[in-house]
Amino acid sequence: MSRHHDRPGHRPPGHDDPRHGDTGHDGTSHVDTGHDDTGHDGTGHDGTGHDGTGHDGTGHDGTGHDGTGHDGTGHDGTGHDGTGHDDLDAPFLELLARGAPAEAYEGPVLAARAEGRPAGRIAALERAKLAALRVRAELEGRRRREAELSALFETAHDLAGLRDLDAVLRAIVQRARSLLGTDIAYLSLHDPDRGDTYMRVTEGSVAARFQQLRLGMGEGLGGLVAQTARPYVTDDYFRDERFRHTATIDAGVRDEGLVAILGVPLTLGMNVIGVLFAADRRARVFEREQIALLGSFAALAAAAIDTANLLTETRSALAGLERANEIIRDRSGVIERASDVHDRLAELVLRGGGVHDVAAAVSEVLDGTVEFTETAAPAAVAASRAEGHAVRHRDDWIAAVAAGDELLGALVLHGHPGLDPVDQRTLERAAMVTSLLLLARRSAVEAEQRVRGELLDDLLDARDRDPRLLRERAARLRADLDATHVVLAARLDGIAADADQEAAARTRLWSAASHLAATRHGLAAARDGGTVLLLPLEPGTTAGDVARRTARHLGTAVHEAVTVGASAPVRGLAADRQAVVAAYDEARRCLDALRLLARSGDGAAAEDFGFLGLLLAGERDVTGFVDRTIGRVVAYDERRGTELLRTLDAYFACGMSPVRTKDALHVHVNTVAQRLDRVARLLGDDWNTPDRVLEIQLALRLRLLALPAQR
Repeated sequence: MSRHHDRPGHRPPGHDDPRHGDTGHDGTSHVDTGHDDTGHDGTGHDGTGHDGTGHDGTGHDGTGHDGTGHDGTGHDGTGHDGTGHDDLDAPFLELLARGAPAEAYEGPVLAARAEGRPAGRIAALERAKLAALRVRAELEGRRRREAELSALFETAHDLAGLRDLDAVLRAIVQRARSLLGTDIAYLSLHDPDRGDTYMRVTEGSVAARFQQLRLGMGEGLGGLVAQTARPYVTDDYFRDERFRHTATIDAGVRDEGLVAILGVPLTLGMNVIGVLFAADRRARVFEREQIALLGSFAALAAAAIDTANLLTETRSALAGLERANEIIRDRSGVIERASDVHDRLAELVLRGGGVHDVAAAVSEVLDGTVEFTETAAPAAVAASRAEGHAVRHRDDWIAAVAAGDELLGALVLHGHPGLDPVDQRTLERAAMVTSLLLLARRSAVEAEQRVRGELLDDLLDARDRDPRLLRERAARLRADLDATHVVLAARLDGIAADADQEAAARTRLWSAASHLAATRHGLAAARDGGTVLLLPLEPGTTAGDVARRTARHLGTAVHEAVTVGASAPVRGLAADRQAVVAAYDEARRCLDALRLLARSGDGAAAEDFGFLGLLLAGERDVTGFVDRTIGRVVAYDERRGTELLRTLDAYFACGMSPVRTKDALHVHVNTVAQRLDRVARLLGDDWNTPDRVLEIQLALRLRLLALPAQR
């Protein structure tokens, strides 16, 4: 502690010395007015100050307590000399009432001496003056304590409604400076990371370097306070050797011009968290009461910091709880979504839903667009398949759909870059369900294909099967054996590198043909190194149309050229079991003809080969051939009574010469030309090409041969 507080003459609180009056808080305390002739001179400590007259409240003189101090004779035998006791007190009471400075109390005494008053009256005035000064000091002390208590109460009130720690600390420092009457007050806090203290709040400081000081443990007065957890005071900082001076701290103190400094610790439990300072720019002695007051402010500052720390921790804990609650709510929502999608997928599997149903259900649950595709990004699909998890690809998530070593496709979630891990597992689970559905569908399709193939095999081979049973079996496959059908023979035209590749190619062709037959309500079977199909003939189409369409469809499915031969339309397959066999033979002959004519990848029926169709067809349909070739000309002659057929016969007989034809018919050459133009309009502009000429001549001959039989 300071040397000042070890003085044996220091009085306890409650007996304030007059030197703490008007000069106790104006920054000039203890300089000139603190030791004037009213405080510690011959009248304050002589025989009249502490010999029975200094502390008895009555201003007794040498008469002591001899029985004369409280009788009706006054205090010294002169107390009632005609002037009266009230006359002695009146001027001092007036001074007390108007709060006059301490030096003003000499006025009545000096006036009495100047007037030549008796020594007894002057002595009585001296005693009244001293009593008035004590009263004044007591009043000043009470006002000071009232102000201190008010400041402490206001600080406690600020602390109770703590909203801004910096504002509370600034208020504490400001009030400490004001009540202690110092030039500057400041507060430093401990930095646990660096192990020193730093300036947190300053009031009255003018030096930037001082405001940025950091004090290590034991460095400077503040470092000593922080290290020992005890208050320290110095009335001359630069001459005090009790603490360690450093160049940095001394430079900051010198810039600020500080001389007297008081520092008290801010403690929480056993820990020092900072130091509260009050300092003057001139020499000054800090009283014990001032040290206690600053300590009270330091305690409030420590409480404010502790409260702020607790509030910060509470808010942080609440924020953590809120985040945890949000995470729990989010996880709960994710789990509910996962449970929902699990229930939906299970329901889809049980009711036989498809791949697109799965994608739709997952899209709704994940609030995105999910699709099944066989053409997803290869690298992402390979990564998903290798890791067994969904992987991110740009803004999409991709989950491979695989069965064993076979890749079936992928589920793609579009536009969801930030997918939750639980939602990722939902997408992966959906991919697994999709693979199971695909395998189940494949198994069902293969079973149906086998059934369809067995029925077609029975139609081709088993000639003694019951027609009723055949119809029932076909009905279960949604096929109608009583409808008009076309039998088609299909075969791959590519050359396989080995037997395994050829077998695989045939399997692909059979699978594609079976799928086509299932969608068209027909039948398909593997036969004679190729595939045979039985497809219904739609109204308005021909067997050749069906053959060409089937060739294109199968070629696209297997990515190879497929040649298809078709039979003529057949009916009543269940009743006439031989019809299917004959139609299949005709389809095979058409297939062979296409291959011989180098028309690989094409499709055709016998009717598409012209007169060759008579050779290829199972039944020699002469009438049909004639009708297809020149039927429109025949109909025109019959309807109009013209001679277009006779003109055609003469034209071909005359070597296709219009001049000789007009001579044979005995008509004008222009007539021949007009009739041939009509034929061109009926048969097409290519009617006189070599192939068409051959067919037309053959049709004319066959018609002439058939006429006698018709007659």
